[in-house]
Amino acid sequence: MYKDTIDRVMEKYQGNPQEILEMLLDIQEEEKYLPKEALSCLAEKLDIPVARLYRIAKFYEALSLKPMGDCQVHVCTGTACHVRGAPRILDELSQQLGIKAGEVTPDQSFGLKTVSCVGACALGPVVVVNGEHHGDMSALKVSKMLKQYAEELKEKEKKQA
Repeated sequence: MYKDTIDRVMEKYQGNPQEILEMLLDIQEEEKYLPKEALSCLAEKLDIPVARLYRIAKFYEALSLKPMGDCQVHVCTGTACHVRGAPRILDELSQQLGIKAGEVTPDQSFGLKTVSCVGACALGPVVVVNGEHHGDMSALKVSKMLKQYAEELKEKEKKQA
């Protein structure tokens, strides 16, 4: 099931074990997390212990061993964002999605996570969804933002059907 993904990643990085982190990030981008089957397959192809991949995956906050959702919502909780209202935004996202930070909606559409800093302090508070920065965020803007991404997911599903 994950063999095609692993083969593409191995080809992209020419099987270079020094590129493990990049390989893991690419696999996660495609699969939305790092499934154990994918890690086992990659370890076998790289001829390294699978435990090494698990150590890397657990060390880096950007990597996840559990599903993260199709839309990954990251709320910056760095100092600048915090003082500008990040806790209220996180509360609003939690309420509207029905999940807490670190969880995924039951339909796997949205995953919610806090991050220490996204490096866009002047835009704070910042919410990053699938790599797209939403600066000057407020609790009032959350609903519109979530609606936009929900509509994009529906369109994507229609195209795949």
